[in-house]
Parts: sequence; C-alpha cells; structure tokens
Amino acid sequence: MHKDIKLIAIDMDGTLLNKHHEISEENQNAIHKAKEQGIHVVISTGRALSTCKDIITTLGESAYLVTINGGEIYDQDFNLVERNILPMEDVQHLWELTNRHNVAFWSSTVQGRFSSKFPFEKAVEEYDWIKYGFEIHDDELRETVMNEIKEKGTFEVTNSSLTNIEVNPIGINKATALRKVSKWLDLSMENVMAIGDSLNDIAMIHEAGYGVAMGNAQDVVKEEANWVTATNEEHGVAKAIEAILK
Repeated sequence: MHKDIKLIAIDMDGTLLNKHHEISEENQNAIHKAKEQGIHVVISTGRALSTCKDIITTLGESAYLVTINGGEIYDQDFNLVERNILPMEDVQHLWELTNRHNVAFWSSTVQGRFSSKFPFEKAVEEYDWIKYGFEIHDDELRETVMNEIKEKGTFEVTNSSLTNIEVNPIGINKATALRKVSKWLDLSMENVMAIGDSLNDIAMIHEAGYGVAMGNAQDVVKEEANWVTATNEEHGVAKAIEAILK
C-alpha cells in the first residue's frame, strides 16, 4: 500500500455518500482519523457549493474544496479561489443541441442552478455557465449527443451517472484542480489518493499516486484504478482510508 499519501481526494455521489445521500458514521470516523494523522482530506465533487456545503461541513475544516468537476475551487472558509467558465459560443452550441434533440438539461452557473424543471428566465448569454449537463435515458440518443459534444473538441466530457453527460471547458477536471491544490499545499500528485466511481473521477484516479475505484464504480473507472474498494453502501471510503492508515 502507498506510504506517501498526504492528501485524500474523495468524490461525493456514489462514493462518500450512500443511496440516502448521507455520510455513514464509518466514513466520517475514517476521515477524522486521517485528519488526526495530518492528512489533508479534500472533497472533489461534480456538485456546486450550494448543494454540498451542508454535508461537507459535518466533516470539519478542509484546506480546499473542489466543486463542479474543478469548475470552482474554494478554500477552508468557502472563499472562491478559482473559477473556470465555459466560453459563450460553447454554451450556445450546447443549448442548440439541447433544443435540437429535445433532451433534459441541467447546469451550474454563477447566477444559480438551472434545469429543464427550473428554467432560466433571461437570455442564455446573460449567465456565466460553469458546467452544462444532460440527462438522457435513451442509450442511443445519449451516445449521439455525447459524440456531437466531443466532435467540437472544446469540451471536457464526463458523467456522474450512467444516464447523464457532464460538460466542462476542455482541460477542466478534478485532476487539474487537484494538481493546483497539491501545489498550493507543497505536495505532488504522487502524495494523493483519489477515490471515485464515475467518468468525472477518472482523471484524478489516473493521475493520483494511488487511485481507488468504488465497488459500485463504472467498469471503465475500475480499470483505471490501482485498487477497488467496497461499495458506497459498504463504507468503501472508510475501507480505503483504513488501508493506507495501517
């Protein structure tokens, strides 16, 4: 097992959280134990700050927080350190795709979170878009939309579930964010253990000194990892942390 881990980066949905979107006592205890041993614990999520702050606060202070797949990075007091916006022509392209294929969308903008259920009221151009997402249950249609997005060549295209597509600006992902966080903490990616379950976790799992996939992770994520832990229902995060603390 990796001896030099000084930072543990943990995804939220499907990883740290169980199906009830809660952090188990086992996971909480393991995180506190790691912190007591001087290891930084950084939550690295696709969620926006507004939808993860309350949950994360229960874990106590953390040096940094990575949200929106690296779209935003916050410090320990939840001050914004960095933000990466989608260029407007790219947003217009995604909006056009949404309407042409008549698919459900959701997004994180600086001005708030919008979706097909909670539409935005002004013109597309009046918002600063950080991440754009699609929810498509038809496999063939999802594949078509994904290919059209990738063809443009200006997007980072991932997912956080088998039925969605997540789009950030090219080069913006959890690994990029963690490289910056590591540098700010005088660490390297070799000192990082990253734990996740979906395509938006692949980059950080690949680049970390020790990459861990959840037992419930997508197969392609498991292939990228150094080790596969238990599922999010079986406190896989706690098991991974305990393994490196031993």
